[in-house]
Amino acid sequence: MNSFEDLQQRGLIKDTSNDAEISQLLKTPTTIYCGFDPSAISMHLGNFVQISILMRLQRAGHRIIAVVGGATGMIGDPSGKSKERTLLNQEAIQANTQAIKKQLERYLDFSDLKKGMVVNNFDWLGKLSMIDYLRDYGKFFPINYMLAKDVVANRLESGLSYTEFSYMLLQSIDFLYLYQQQGCRLQFGGSDQWGNLTSGLELIRRIGGMEAKAGVFTTPLITRSDGKKFGKSEDGALFLDAKLTSPYEIYQYFYNVADADAIAYLKVFSFLDLLTISQIEKDHQAALGQRIAQKRLAESMVISLHGDVALKEAKMMAEVLFTGQFKSLSESQLLSVLGGLKVKLSKGTLLEDALIQVKLATSKREAREFIQGQSISLNGETINQLTYILNKEQALFGKYVVLRRGKKNYVLIEL
Repeated sequence: MNSFEDLQQRGLIKDTSNDAEISQLLKTPTTIYCGFDPSAISMHLGNFVQISILMRLQRAGHRIIAVVGGATGMIGDPSGKSKERTLLNQEAIQANTQAIKKQLERYLDFSDLKKGMVVNNFDWLGKLSMIDYLRDYGKFFPINYMLAKDVVANRLESGLSYTEFSYMLLQSIDFLYLYQQQGCRLQFGGSDQWGNLTSGLELIRRIGGMEAKAGVFTTPLITRSDGKKFGKSEDGALFLDAKLTSPYEIYQYFYNVADADAIAYLKVFSFLDLLTISQIEKDHQAALGQRIAQKRLAESMVISLHGDVALKEAKMMAEVLFTGQFKSLSESQLLSVLGGLKVKLSKGTLLEDALIQVKLATSKREAREFIQGQSISLNGETINQLTYILNKEQALFGKYVVLRRGKKNYVLIEL
């Protein structure tokens, strides 16, 4: 099975310029590129779809190029946007570009130029004069051709500035430049990039001739089984930066995906071979409720994103919810596990009042029943005293109390 067939069977290819040509190109070592937009200080799980494809292709012996859009990021890609983007200043773009380059270097091997390289398109687009841009490239793009592209057509009613209108040309120049300077033959991106990708291919053929060997393909938008966008938690995007989204949060996200999503995500994100995934699916179906597929998925994702040590820590943190050993956690780990359930209460609050205030009980009578029934624990220790008062002496790190009712109802109280 070559790279093209593997990507197809994993559901990672949506549209192609020509299936047969791309399959043929991928039968031998080929130079392939994908671009990344430095619109934020960190990439997110959606970006990891593209990164994982570069990883697969590089491991299969292809040469990969990761392009960080230090120039195009200053313009703004209209793809998938309903309105004009607020432009970042040059300092922010430069900071984001450097941060994203470092993230890419964690996942891809750039130690040898024969294996791959990470580049900033400002290095060539930043030197391009307006006259050269119009004469050497703009003349190859009829207005009607550009207006027919979905990336443009979808924005005509809501409004599209010339700045974002020109983005298509700039990305096309990227492909031509890498084709001419680096022998790059393939470009891929998300499904919303189809218009930009095919425009780059068109520019190569207009300048190099229709016999030019080059191609493009897109990856499908990864969604959940309920149709919602993948990669979102209740708090927003899940980032690749561990400081923004901890390995524990990544583990929990994938451990809790629906059964219908688990196998599909294993194909998309894990580096397990398809035969192994097929066996996992059989084991999962034979023991529904044990979350076999979700567990392998969560483990695979944390290892891929953050490594073995991070996985060990994430699993230890998850286990604490069952053991109640909250004292074994650092402050940052405690906040990662329960920070989303944090509420503030005054020190000196009576336990039964605290239960009502954090909505673990609906009345004083019910609160007392929970306490006397030994259903309440603080920091992992059962409390059955009706006169118990919350104070900082018993608090973790001098300010936190983990209040639990039963087995699954948690609140992190900050005094």
